[in-house]
Amino acid sequence: MPSGRVPAGSEISEAFAAGFGRHPEALWSAPGRVNLIGEHVDYNGGPVLPFAIQHRCYLAAARTKSGIVTVRSEQFPDEIVRVALDDLRTGTSREPGTGGNAQRFAGWASYVLGVIWALEQVGVRVPAVDVLVDGQVPVGAGLSSSAALECAAVGAFCDLAGADVDGPQRATIAQRAENDFVGVPCGLMDQMASTCARADHALLFDTYDLSIEQIPLAASAAGYEFLVVDTGAAHGLVDGEYASRRAACEEAARTLRVKLLREVADRGPDESAALVAGIADPTLRRRARHVVSEILRVSAAVEALKAADWSRLGALMTASHNSLRDDFEVSSPQLDTAVEALVSAGALGARLTGAGFGGSVVALIETSRLETAVSAVTTSFSTAGFDTPTKSVAVASQGARREPPAT
Repeated sequence: MPSGRVPAGSEISEAFAAGFGRHPEALWSAPGRVNLIGEHVDYNGGPVLPFAIQHRCYLAAARTKSGIVTVRSEQFPDEIVRVALDDLRTGTSREPGTGGNAQRFAGWASYVLGVIWALEQVGVRVPAVDVLVDGQVPVGAGLSSSAALECAAVGAFCDLAGADVDGPQRATIAQRAENDFVGVPCGLMDQMASTCARADHALLFDTYDLSIEQIPLAASAAGYEFLVVDTGAAHGLVDGEYASRRAACEEAARTLRVKLLREVADRGPDESAALVAGIADPTLRRRARHVVSEILRVSAAVEALKAADWSRLGALMTASHNSLRDDFEVSSPQLDTAVEALVSAGALGARLTGAGFGGSVVALIETSRLETAVSAVTTSFSTAGFDTPTKSVAVASQGARREPPAT
């Protein structure tokens, strides 16, 4: 199964030198993530449990006296974006959910440019820069390629600006770039995972009080793996679906007279279920039921991990998928086919990961059953007439980091 090309720092340094005629001054990488459980709860104040994966976005940058920010990508060599730095510094924010500056610039470049804008908002003045991106996180797979790009950019640009910014603050800057510049109303989970995750751990991030806890994730040592199936059905977060789910959650919270649905979940399973059941609007009731039950599942999943109760963890993952499919309605035929095939092939549990509407599935499966599960998914997709999905084993990896320069 492909694990993705992981370029060394020397590779992107050499590519930068070839494109810009000098070596980069800053070189950072940041990973994508798999969310183990806790979907669509980050903007509701709930806890989430992602882990960083081995696929990373690499970003090389160097200062320039031209006053122009130039952004290139190894993935889109014909798309060179040039923007005057003064235009970014004086730019205005965009309403989340509108598409924002992604409509003004090449879509991928708006995430890089947005980081410069967001740093300016917190008093970090980034100089004009030349930038080269090598994104190795699959795009549209629900593995947060955008957060990886943003977090790599924040690290590199802070270095060039001489700014000492810690991991959680870098994550919030990256989120601001996506929310207020690109126009995607994402929560903070993806950026926190990409910035603060540790190898061989899941990151328990409580979006209510912004606390984090590193949870050991020793699946391989126990004879299990996390299999990621990229269905190939790309999802889009700027098309209004994500924003509409978020708006429904906000309306449900107002109906229940709380600021965030997390406050309902904190009342315990029985009382929270009764409160949600009292919501008259059936759509709002389903949306709230997913969020509240998912928050409770995250807490149960952490307990299962600490107890090495892999069967319990798997059951919670499948229950999460069912809730996302039925109550939150963000699944797809490809995602459902993958989950059903994996569970039938012996996976302890499987669920969509990411916002949904396409993207990837993550499954917990015994190492000895891995090849059987891969074959089952391939066969199921062929029978359904879907394109062959991409499969890989996800390895819990380190968050954003400086990369060594070319030697």
